[in-house]
Amino acid sequence: MQWAGIFNEANTVGFMLLFFRFAALFLAVPIFSHQNIPMNVKASMAFFFTIVFYSSMPPLNISIDVPTIALAILSEFMFGLVIGIVLLLAYNVITFAGGIISFMMGFSMASAIDPQTGVSMPIISQFLSLLALMVLLALDLHHWVLLFVDNSLKTVPLGGFVMSEDIFNYVIHAASNMLVVGFMIAFPIIALSLLADVIFGMLMKTMPQFNLLVIGFPIKIMVSFAVLIATITAIMLILKNQMSEAFNVLEIFF
Repeated sequence: MQWAGIFNEANTVGFMLLFFRFAALFLAVPIFSHQNIPMNVKASMAFFFTIVFYSSMPPLNISIDVPTIALAILSEFMFGLVIGIVLLLAYNVITFAGGIISFMMGFSMASAIDPQTGVSMPIISQFLSLLALMVLLALDLHHWVLLFVDNSLKTVPLGGFVMSEDIFNYVIHAASNMLVVGFMIAFPIIALSLLADVIFGMLMKTMPQFNLLVIGFPIKIMVSFAVLIATITAIMLILKNQMSEAFNVLEIFF
């Protein structure tokens, strides 16, 4: 009788909904959504954390029938995807800036497969993305996500998430903010590249024998690397602030 009380319908459905909340987060949130992590490992992690957080799960407040459970599962997937989109928009500031920097350095054709997303991206974007991933691990982003899930159980009941207009507006704002902040990160290299182009143009007018391809491009790449090395700490601090702001906004919404 004791086991029958534990494994009743409400507890079983609650366990399943909590599992889908973790599964959706691990599919969308940076670090956990890494393409090199096999899908069975992600599912095992979701199952493990469901067991860990099951004791803090509030009582289920939905009716136990097939249509309601199906809508609740869809709601949990939507909850995880929204969280993942907000955090990815904050994280992709780095990759967007890296794409601009690669273009200004003449590395736009030098691309490689990013191990995190599985898509091809410029080499500078991939370097900054991997460096940002290590910084986020050092800042315990994975712990932030787990603590956020624990807090969300008290504010967003299982199966009770509804996409509001405020969340939709913030996603649009975060997408535009990604473009602005990414351009701001790349601006020092953009400015120096434009200045180098002006100087090389003046040299070619005064010295026609000046070979831009042989001399100009290597100097431009060297200057860009020097600026990138000098500003790499500031870039990572900007990333930290963007992720912190994203988590603060999520706490307000949820």
